[in-house]
Amino acid sequence: MKSLLLAGAMIVATGTTCLAEGRYWVVGNRAANKCQIVTSNPVVNAQVGGDIWFGDGPYKSPDDAKLARSTIPACPKEPEESSSNNHDEPQ
Repeated sequence: MKSLLLAGAMIVATGTTCLAEGRYWVVGNRAANKCQIVTSNPVVNAQVGGDIWFGDGPYKSPDDAKLARSTIPACPKEPEESSSNNHDEPQ
């Protein structure tokens, strides 16, 4: 009976790991003072002196994670990439 329970637990653990592949999470990193997008399930460890103070997700794509990051009030705004770097002004 114990071996059957152990086998069941191993199947559940393997299935959970497989489901997490290809997923994205938004994490708050105190050391970097920004929110990052990661591809592994984050361990929130701020209570014990770590740098990760929240994790949100999983999301199916990086674009979904970026959209979520933009709606989280605790995340500082990412600087927008400006395409107006052209210096073609008449002289």
